Amino acid sequence: MKKLLVVLLSVAMLCTFMSGCGGGEENGGQSEYTPFVDVQGVTDTEILVGNTAATTGAYATVGVPFNAGLEAAFKAYNDAGGFQGKKIVLKHYDDGFDGAQGMTYTKQLVETDGVFAIVGHFGTNTVGATLDYLKEKGVPMVYAATGIDDLYEEAASGNNAVIYPVQPIYSAEGRVLLARAAAPEAEGMGLGGTKIGVIATTDDAGEGMLAGVERQNEEISASLTIQEVEAGATDYSAAVNVLKNAGCDVVIACMNQAPLNTLMNTMRDNNYNVDVVTSYVNASAATLGGMVDSGAITEKRMVYATAWLDATTQEGLADYTAFYNAMSAWELANGESGNTYALNSFAMAGYIAGDIFVQALKNLDAAGLGLDYANFAKIMEEGEYKIAMGGAISFAEGARLGVTSLALNKISLEKDASGNYALLNVSPIMSLEEVMGSVK
Repeated sequence: MKKLLVVLLSVAMLCTFMSGCGGGEENGGQSEYTPFVDVQGVTDTEILVGNTAATTGAYATVGVPFNAGLEAAFKAYNDAGGFQGKKIVLKHYDDGFDGAQGMTYTKQLVETDGVFAIVGHFGTNTVGATLDYLKEKGVPMVYAATGIDDLYEEAASGNNAVIYPVQPIYSAEGRVLLARAAAPEAEGMGLGGTKIGVIATTDDAGEGMLAGVERQNEEISASLTIQEVEAGATDYSAAVNVLKNAGCDVVIACMNQAPLNTLMNTMRDNNYNVDVVTSYVNASAATLGGMVDSGAITEKRMVYATAWLDATTQEGLADYTAFYNAMSAWELANGESGNTYALNSFAMAGYIAGDIFVQALKNLDAAGLGLDYANFAKIMEEGEYKIAMGGAISFAEGARLGVTSLALNKISLEKDASGNYALLNVSPIMSLEEVMGSVK
């Protein structure tokens, strides 16, 4: 079970095909939060929240389990009494993974249905299309199922601060990749790079991660050699040889799975034997195992990938058990087997989205506060929020970075008894600040 969870929880949850464009939006100096109403969607008996997600069509295999996990988190909280006697109710529309349709439904949720918040905002197309609208209205958005850089802000204020991303964001992960590349090798902290090469694709993923690398380098001033490549190219020899000739002893791969395969094949063909660190979107045992089979990954040319969830620790396993129990209870109440989504990473993502919102309600209750927009904004900025099966995230002082507490994994070089490769944990989940503490 543990090995299966390591493989599953390190995969590119929701990101490979949900990646999009953009850069962080400036907050424009706005400092006062002015929602369009003091509160809506809250009655004596319920709290109405909403989302749009693709639950039919090509992306239904993601949207259906994601919403199931979201509902499971709400059901567990409701069954335990809810918020001051109020139960969370989810209103959902199927946007077919279409941004224009997502915008239409988001407006309907806010202006017609009167939801309190958007929870589990789903997919690059819809998230990117609706962020400005939600900020204008001052309606909270908790958890975006995408990593687009439009979500990234280091000090959001006013209405810009109503966006609460959780999943890793490209720019933020780029910061972690540089920290891990430069951190010492002791105890799996990092790769110990002294001259660090960066190869970034000229697409949204590559540009976002590269921006994060450059941002983090403002703090450590590492020796960087940067090369940009086209994601669809079939050979990166020119870029690889620049890094090789510069004596780079670690490479940061700012890219998704297909370009990473091209990069590793090119490094093999050019006999460039240094370690590579890359995004969690590439942490697939099947994908990296294929590179082992082709000789692209070897002991001297290893690929390390980040991961934002880990159920192999005692705490992580306890979180997984809570997820499993909640998911099973929801399934049984909705005509499922009780075990359909037990190891579904998209259901886990939905559960995390719901659980972050639930934590906010619990914190409001503990503080003796009622639920309105001003109190919700206040409580979200206070303390840390635990990510089930993961680290923690803080929204204090306008930090809208997504999670930057990540683990580090590598692929095994030998298949297990069942004939599969496995992701091996090198370092537990650690915050960016912890990793940076070893660099400075």
